Amino acid sequence: MRSVLVFVLFAALLCWMMFAPVYKHVFIVRQAVLQQEVDYLLEIGANGSHGYIDGAMIAASRNRLAAYGLEPGKLIYEVAATSGEDATNPQTPVRRGAGIVLTIRYPYERLFEIDRLIGIAPPDEQALISATGMKMSEYVP
Repeated sequence: MRSVLVFVLFAALLCWMMFAPVYKHVFIVRQAVLQQEVDYLLEIGANGSHGYIDGAMIAASRNRLAAYGLEPGKLIYEVAATSGEDATNPQTPVRRGAGIVLTIRYPYERLFEIDRLIGIAPPDEQALISATGMKMSEYVP
């Protein structure tokens, strides 16, 4: 009986040691991809000819992130301006000197369920990975 218990515990530990690093790398890559997309959108949206991040830019971003395996419907975009203006309206771009803040959020999608094997509680199912950035607008009318 003791040998069966040792086998089960050893098998669980072995599974965790083999597969946990893979899931950690998936998390790290997702975080990096989200941050890269935030930086890219801010670079485009805050340049001198735009001053906004509109729905078309967000739709293109969803398609780019879908190429990395993220589900476009689960991505949450939050765009704001430090001046309080609407940073998503192309008709009234954010003027030079005000910042555009972008946050992209995505669920963990049970990446850390395997951690239960060794007694570590995974993040809550409603918890989200997020990437945030801010860039000063360069738009001059």
